[in-house]
Amino acid sequence: MDVAALSISLSQSALSQNVGIRLLQMAKEQSQLQASSVVQMLERSVQPHLGGQLDIRA
Repeated sequence: MDVAALSISLSQSALSQNVGIRLLQMAKEQSQLQASSVVQMLERSVQPHLGGQLDIRA
């Protein structure tokens, strides 16, 4: 195999791997942002005084 062709092939493989890693990092960051948004929304919706008493009179 030609050394130049092998070098180009390895370079393309490394580039492809780096692009894949960066895309995964971006997806991870987006998921973390969405998760923190959901946590904040849940924290705002919690009402601690509800459910403290149960009226079972008939």
